[in-house]
Amino acid sequence: MNVLYIERSTGECRSGDWVEKLEIKDKPDRIVVGTGPGSFAGIRSALAFAQGYAIGSGCEVLGLPSACALAKAGRRIAVIGDARREKLWVALFDGFNLVRDIFQINQSDLAGTVPNDWVVTTPDGARIGELLEGVFGERYIGGQSPTADGLKTFAEANPSILKAEPLPIYLNPAVRD
Repeated sequence: MNVLYIERSTGECRSGDWVEKLEIKDKPDRIVVGTGPGSFAGIRSALAFAQGYAIGSGCEVLGLPSACALAKAGRRIAVIGDARREKLWVALFDGFNLVRDIFQINQSDLAGTVPNDWVVTTPDGARIGELLEGVFGERYIGGQSPTADGLKTFAEANPSILKAEPLPIYLNPAVRD
């Protein structure tokens, strides 16, 4: 099966130049898209591209939380991201198993969230790296960006988490002023 993996939950995604960089050598039978949490524009544009491509080609589109791209075999790791407004989102992985659904906490509740023998990383190192290092010390292994290759590794190790008809992971309701 030919699978195309797309991960756009981090970085500037307002231009469409990332589509030109996709390496589509053969028509994919399936597209797996990172569903966040993360950049609203990036996640929505990746999903829109995948769904539009699928309409024309008849391929299947599946979603996978973007934090899965940072899980590692044989490692207990917490992926913690900035949910803004003094909140954080947390994903706990025991190897390639998501221990529980991604959840949100207040920054003040961070210390007791991760078991003592787990390491911690974030896709938001520039914004919350110092906070994580202050709370977790040497257990904080630095910031990492989710990648399409990371999604592929996780999806191949644990395909049961793939979701049909994927939607972005929204942690908060839309803000209306």
